[in-house]
Amino acid sequence: MTDEFVPVAKAAELAPGQMKWVAIEGNRLVLANVEGSFYALRDVCGHRNAPLSRGKLQGYLIECPLHFAEFDVRTGELVNGPVSTAIPTYEVRVEEDTVYVKR
Repeated sequence: MTDEFVPVAKAAELAPGQMKWVAIEGNRLVLANVEGSFYALRDVCGHRNAPLSRGKLQGYLIECPLHFAEFDVRTGELVNGPVSTAIPTYEVRVEEDTVYVKR
């Protein structure tokens, strides 16, 4: 693993369909496990800065807990809701049982 990737969790900590927030260099991200694949995106909805990690994960969609905007965890793109901008995503790698996110 290069210095560009930071360990953020053990893969076993996050079952499929679950998510949690993690921090990298002061930036809060939400880590999601969708059918065994891990995705990371900024843990802030652009509409009212709500933490997406407190929302719901249904398949590839993460729902904002405040206004129910939905984002695709794979791309960060807005699928439905009052926000017009995408959420930044981060590259994720899994080696053995460790999940790494690119800075």
